Formats: sequence, C-alpha cells, structure tokens
Amino acid sequence: MTTPKPKTPAKTPQTMKPATAAKKLGVLLQAAPVEFQEGVVSRDELNALQADPPQWLADLRRNGPHPRPVVAAKLGVSISGLARGGITESLTTEQIDALLAEGPLWLQHERATQTEVRKETARIKEKHQQEAAKQRARTGSDRQSR
Repeated sequence: MTTPKPKTPAKTPQTMKPATAAKKLGVLLQAAPVEFQEGVVSRDELNALQADPPQWLADLRRNGPHPRPVVAAKLGVSISGLARGGITESLTTEQIDALLAEGPLWLQHERATQTEVRKETARIKEKHQQEAAKQRARTGSDRQSR
C-alpha cells in the first residue's frame, strides 16, 4: 500500500509594493493612476505591463514626469550630477528636451565628467580582463609543466 502524498498548498504569487513596481517600470509612482499606487502588483502583472503597456504607462514613459534615474539617463549624467546641477525634482520629457537644447554649463560639465567616468570604467574592465587572461595562461602552463 502506498502512502498518499501530502497536498502541497497552492503557490501564492509573488507580489511587490507599487513603489517597487514603478521603479522596475521606470515611471514616477506619484504620476501613476491611483489604482496602481494603492494596490499590490504581482510578478505576472508586472510582466504583462512590461510586455503590453497600457495607455497610461506608455504616456508616462513617453512624456513623464520621469523619476531621477530616468532623467539622469536621458541627460547623459549621473544622479549626483543632477543634484550638483540643482535638479532635485522629476522632469517631463519637454523639460529634459529644453535643458538639452539650452545646454547649460553645468550640464556640459556633467556630461563630460560622465564620459570620462565611462572611459575609465572601460579601461579598468579591459585591464582586469587582460590580467585574468594572463593568470589563466600562467595557470595553464603550470599544469602542463607538471
């Protein structure tokens, strides 16, 4: 006689707070519809929003207001660079475009700084890759000589 298998409880879907979901969607929570702000979002719902965004999400992504990480990315600066430039609030796409067209001195400086940071990061990554390749080559030749 076989022992019956215990019933496993149905899996409860993973959920997240609206703030987390908004961050993953790249939108400002305060600009989202009230239903979104006050509910919880399951992983499946988040995937559905990403795959087929409703009109409100498409509009927010297109026009803003955008959260600071998105503003920084659109301007080509760091979040710290935004703060140094006096930008502490979210901006709309129109405001971002106006800043890019105006090209204030702080923005030019921060974009140049960001470019240098990216170059230095790439240089360090390349150096580490070369060192790792040398280490692998040494390890391989040590094994062959044994």
